[in-house]
Amino acid sequence: MYVRDAKNRDEVWLLDRIEEAELDDPAFRSRDYVIALDEETARKAGFGRIRVHKTDAGEFCELAFVYTLPPWRQQGVGAHIIERLVAEAGDSSHETVYTFTRQPSYFTPFGFEPEAAADLADPVRDRLETVRAGRGDDVIALRIRVDEFTVPEEYRERFKTASPADDPEDGKTVEETAEDFGIDPSEATYKYDTGG
Repeated sequence: MYVRDAKNRDEVWLLDRIEEAELDDPAFRSRDYVIALDEETARKAGFGRIRVHKTDAGEFCELAFVYTLPPWRQQGVGAHIIERLVAEAGDSSHETVYTFTRQPSYFTPFGFEPEAAADLADPVRDRLETVRAGRGDDVIALRIRVDEFTVPEEYRERFKTASPADDPEDGKTVEETAEDFGIDPSEATYKYDTGG
């Protein structure tokens, strides 16, 4: 398993997974995402993104999405997506990363700490209120200093041997079909089709 930056060719896949997960990304740009993949099969396991908010009071960095596809859950995939995103935030000179969630226990093993709304800077508090308006009042803010981020060793070990729950028993890779690329083979014409 490894995590890499998304490429332009990943855009359709990302948009389809975002829709399936019922996420909302009004500022979608594929280059803002990272994708976790299986090294041997190149099968995608999850994705995430950070979002930099530019305000009159300065910038702040939000861990906006972390999503692991169902067959890959409980295997450390999300942990490594978060690790990559926090590292990228640090590389962009952000010392602190925020996230807004109803599931704080997903983030606290890495060192994220809950932050009271009253203690947030105005732009961060405004973002929290925007997220709450869309997802519910039980969303809370968490933050972490980039240099304090850690991945528990058990998550690293799981990631090393991750495999999808729907992996065929015979160990063969799943072949991609025309439908995987949005092509209807009954209606498609091909450039080099000889018709005969």
